[in-house]
Amino acid sequence: IDLQIEVQRVKYRELNDETLAESSKSIRTRVESARQIQTERFSKAKNLVNAEMSSQQVKEFCKLDEASEKLIKQAVEQMHLSARAYYRLLKVSRTIADLENSPAILVNHLAEALQYRQRFE
Repeated sequence: IDLQIEVQRVKYRELNDETLAESSKSIRTRVESARQIQTERFSKAKNLVNAEMSSQQVKEFCKLDEASEKLIKQAVEQMHLSARAYYRLLKVSRTIADLENSPAILVNHLAEALQYRQRFE
């Protein structure tokens, strides 16, 4: 699994808050939908999920708009990302976009993926 998140302690007032979080059922539905998108994407390939994409597949399925291109360029330069980290970032961004049922990777998907990797690499 490429997504790993360090979780902070939750304060009591947040635990006792009346607002409802996204339900497990809703999350499951989004995950199943994302998996279906990936099944269709890779119907003619050997891989089943985004994490298994080759660099050629990343180039095909992880095209970025101008704002995302600018953000990833800045991240590569400032964070000194390796080629492996660059491709992993794009794969995670593609998965986040799939979870939102977005056909394109948007700058917010890329920013979220960057947020996840900063703590671990």
